[in-house]
Amino acid sequence: MGEDFGAFMEKYELKLFSTAQSSLPLHGLTFAVKDIFDMDGFVTGFGNPDWARTHAPAKSTSPAVLAILNAGATCLGRTIMDEMAFSVNGKNKHYGTPTNPCVPDRVPGGSSSGSAVAVAAKIVDFSLGTDTGGSVRVPAAYCGIFGFRPSHGIISTENVIPMAQSFDTVGWFARDIQTLTSIGDVLLQLPLKEIKQPTSILIPRDIFKMYNSSRDQMYQIMNTSVENIYGAQMIDNENLEGYICKNVPSIQKFDSKLQGKEGTLQFLKVLSHVSRLIQRIEIKKNHEEWIKATNPDFGPGIKERVAGILNEDFNDIDLCYSIRAELRAALSNLLGENGILATPTVYGPPPKLDMGASELNNFRARAFCLLPIAGLTGFCQVSIPLGMHNNEPVSISLLAKHGSDKFLLNVAKELYATLTGQARTALDSN
Repeated sequence: MGEDFGAFMEKYELKLFSTAQSSLPLHGLTFAVKDIFDMDGFVTGFGNPDWARTHAPAKSTSPAVLAILNAGATCLGRTIMDEMAFSVNGKNKHYGTPTNPCVPDRVPGGSSSGSAVAVAAKIVDFSLGTDTGGSVRVPAAYCGIFGFRPSHGIISTENVIPMAQSFDTVGWFARDIQTLTSIGDVLLQLPLKEIKQPTSILIPRDIFKMYNSSRDQMYQIMNTSVENIYGAQMIDNENLEGYICKNVPSIQKFDSKLQGKEGTLQFLKVLSHVSRLIQRIEIKKNHEEWIKATNPDFGPGIKERVAGILNEDFNDIDLCYSIRAELRAALSNLLGENGILATPTVYGPPPKLDMGASELNNFRARAFCLLPIAGLTGFCQVSIPLGMHNNEPVSISLLAKHGSDKFLLNVAKELYATLTGQARTALDSN
């Protein structure tokens, strides 16, 4: 295991201010940047050497990276990512798989794999990644650290290579809640308003009971923590499937088309399919011309997904757009102005590095079925690490409606100590 855990494409030290600028909010902190952000003078590699070979150095820096530099932080390098951000495993045929410091025999999660590993390995204080379908939330959960996906469109994605624009967000990782919040203060340029207490916290019984028996304590951990901090009257344990199926009528039109994914609630199968199809049509529009002109060398899994996109017929795309619009309205109404939705971040532990392709596909179908909720609605989501169970990382997520990012970070901060305390008791965490 190398001292950088295989996290970096290239290492350097870049800062805009001297050490005398101690008044800056991120003074003294170090960070790393996913190889998807443009930085003036550097080639943005997008996880693939053919992309790097066919693109010139960037002539300007991503506003998100520039904001962090202007706040006094020092960049220590660019991190490895999955090719074209098109996976959540964290493996890269060309540059290697960063080692998960939390569980070295398992994948680190992707596509922001190197950024998560650099934080989990304590090489940097925080890092920037992107989250389209789960590329911050998954590696955060797998590496046992915090990950934040902001509301869609709140943080500029200018000079960030697009994957699927109606899902793409600039997210970040940290080891502690204070640093996570400090990054939010810099990047979330939202109107100043009073941070209010939540009006309700939905902890859906059906969502949590999908966990296998060794992890079903998560439901009780969340309920007890909310009761201790806010009171039992704040808790809503309504099943989410019934509400969604009633208030997202277009979802019924997909039910007969989807098979498999045993153990997954039916509406989650539909949301996964809808999210996948919308993302794929946007990826095709963005990158089909370059793929056909370059014929790039893609690794296993990526190659097959790219080929699938180029041959996709997208017959159901209008129905997908209808479901997305209905879901946004339904969940916005459910949460109201200051409601919170709690879910597991992913179902189960990270896959082992040597897991076979067929087994891995089945695992992904169930493990990542919750990720489209934030992606399709544009809601913000924070993944909170709760420690280890059976030598595997455990996490939980909180979501809030679009534009409630600072409110969500505040709730996470208020709940965190109680959540981890309850988790230590219930999971016998190491």
